[in-house]
Amino acid sequence: MSSSTLNYSREQIEKVVRDVLVQKLAGQQPAPLVDGKPNPLVVNISARHVHLTDEHVKILFGKDELEIDKDLYQDGYYAAKETVAIVGPRRRMIPNVRVLGPCRGDSQVELAFTDGISLGIDLPVRISGDIKGTPGCILMGPAGVVELKEGVIRAMRHVHMGPEDLKYFGVQNGEMMNLRVESEGCTTVLEDLAVRAGEKIKLEVHLDTDEGNAINLTKASKVELLKKEPCACKNKH
Repeated sequence: MSSSTLNYSREQIEKVVRDVLVQKLAGQQPAPLVDGKPNPLVVNISARHVHLTDEHVKILFGKDELEIDKDLYQDGYYAAKETVAIVGPRRRMIPNVRVLGPCRGDSQVELAFTDGISLGIDLPVRISGDIKGTPGCILMGPAGVVELKEGVIRAMRHVHMGPEDLKYFGVQNGEMMNLRVESEGCTTVLEDLAVRAGEKIKLEVHLDTDEGNAINLTKASKVELLKKEPCACKNKH
């Protein structure tokens, strides 16, 4: 399909501009002082993006491998130069959505709540990789089109941790934590960040664009991870 056949609405153009701004701002949040932590805490905005299988890379771009545009904070992960258009119900579309690498076993689309509204998709909140029973969409690339039967989610807010971080905070993989953010005119506590642990992983929180904007993350002066304490309430008989 040639670009001349695509008519973009004002809303879609505004979203493209927002996407560019978010990409420029992502990763620029100041980290707090270490204060005895084994690793500094970094909080990043994870803008809308797509993960692809090797097969879908071939179909969408007509080649076997993605081309690295820039490395991400976690070692071995990168933003590719390739982008796709996401088409939802009633042919609503978001163009130029970044592909992240390396490739995965299942293709997956991660969007913010407002992106779901724009596309007409009711996004379930899921941990990345948990896509069973989720909505699908159509992906359009320069070489072809892929229809996903499932895989479109709103990623649950989460924190990546290595073994030292798990020990320091006294948590385990899969547990929930809270994030306290002090920013200009806005101090907020976000609850229920899922802990995602792994070897050789840097301490990093991922929020989507809606969450980052709501707490004024780019103006944050302090961010703090808090362990969720068990409820002290007891049933009275």
